[in-house]
Amino acid sequence: MKKLKPHAFYTQFLAAIIMFGLVCATANANRGLPDFTEMVEEFGPAVVNISTTQKAKSKSKLKHEFKRRMPDIPEDSPFGDWFKRFFDEDGEGGGGFNGQERKAQSLGSGFIISTDGYVLTNNHVIEDADKIIVRLSDRREIDAELVGRDERSDLALLKIKAKDLPTVNLGSSKELKPGEWVLAIGSPFGFDYSVTAGIVSAKGRSLPRENYVPFIQTDVAINPGNSGGPLFNLEGKVVGINSQIYSRTGGYMGVSFAIPIDIAMNVVDQLKNDGKVVRGWLGVLIQDVTRDLAESFNMDKPHGALVARVLPDSPAEDAGFQVGDIVVAFNDKEIDHSSDLPPIVGITPIDKDVPVQIIRKGQQTEITVKIGELPKEDDIKVSSSSNKDTTSNRMGIVVTNINDEQRERMDLGNEGGVVVKEVKSGAAADAGVRKGDVILMLNNVDIKDANHFKEVVGGLPAGKSVPVLVHRRGSPIFLAMKVEDD
Repeated sequence: MKKLKPHAFYTQFLAAIIMFGLVCATANANRGLPDFTEMVEEFGPAVVNISTTQKAKSKSKLKHEFKRRMPDIPEDSPFGDWFKRFFDEDGEGGGGFNGQERKAQSLGSGFIISTDGYVLTNNHVIEDADKIIVRLSDRREIDAELVGRDERSDLALLKIKAKDLPTVNLGSSKELKPGEWVLAIGSPFGFDYSVTAGIVSAKGRSLPRENYVPFIQTDVAINPGNSGGPLFNLEGKVVGINSQIYSRTGGYMGVSFAIPIDIAMNVVDQLKNDGKVVRGWLGVLIQDVTRDLAESFNMDKPHGALVARVLPDSPAEDAGFQVGDIVVAFNDKEIDHSSDLPPIVGITPIDKDVPVQIIRKGQQTEITVKIGELPKEDDIKVSSSSNKDTTSNRMGIVVTNINDEQRERMDLGNEGGVVVKEVKSGAAADAGVRKGDVILMLNNVDIKDANHFKEVVGGLPAGKSVPVLVHRRGSPIFLAMKVEDD
């Protein structure tokens, strides 16, 4: 055997180390930057383009819907100028409306979930449509039947007459983790089968007026036309349905939201079987527990859903829930944030007895509640009281009793309370109390009237946070207030 000289040995040893490093670097690079080509080739044909035809709406209604869906367009934005011209012109070469009945078209995406033609998309894609057309990857265009839709989850189920269709593989969003790669396929601005990729930014996001959907937040580029399209994980399984974006310009800004596929398939099953969606109902208005509120309720750390109101004739009222209760577990599932509670309640079967762990006045206890069916609207009863002003120097506010007209206008029912007439500098102002607020509870004591309020304020502990329940613009909210020595 030929022996290597020392320098030759070290040269080969160094070369081996360099080669090993290059192999590891390549492996890491491949692991960090996935290749989506095979996934797109396999499942792209199951993604469809959806177009609708409907009677054109009035200019004022279009303005209202535009503001509802794209609320934050700056005045100096070029999009703002374009939409101003669109709504102001009379239709002659402009795109505005002059009051005549015309046909309007919308565009979105969807995906096939069964070989016999069931297609899933967003409700807002097909809303108010007179005709729905599904265009497949082979360019066939097929009229679709609306099986059912659900406004609360923004989902719609369609059916097309075709056989042996390509389908997606359905996964689960439960195991999805922030930082995981995801892929979207859709038709942004009408460009069919566009592919964009990114990562999961967060899970369980609660959006305004969307309490029953724990959204998946991603940084996948989503634009008008992507709505209703699938969100895939690296295994090629659908984990969500692209639904909304957060935008100040009308276009993508790095924050998009998808409906978890588990929630969507629960809706699909109900639409198939019953033609409608039924959700569980507890009957409470809730908010998050902040650090200051946690201190005021003698909690070690902020967690759970704080009950700001128990609705009349609700399952919660029947079970004995009280304002100020903090729900920390529902049906053996922990509640960390208030947004965790509505989706869990929503998927709970009607008439099921469910154990609920709550913290009440610093003590943890369990309540059993029979879940009801979520109604369309909640009726709030009305009551009365007489006027009288009371000044609180400890809080720095002036309050008065509530008259009949105020109770009816603010839908206060017979809950007592006092109206804040004036807010000066002091503990109440620091806590966020505003003129016009109705103080319903102070330091876990229901306020009956102005005299009772004065009595409760006088007994507040100095230098300690206490909870204050106020009714503001139709909704209850807890604030944390700390009064100093007189």
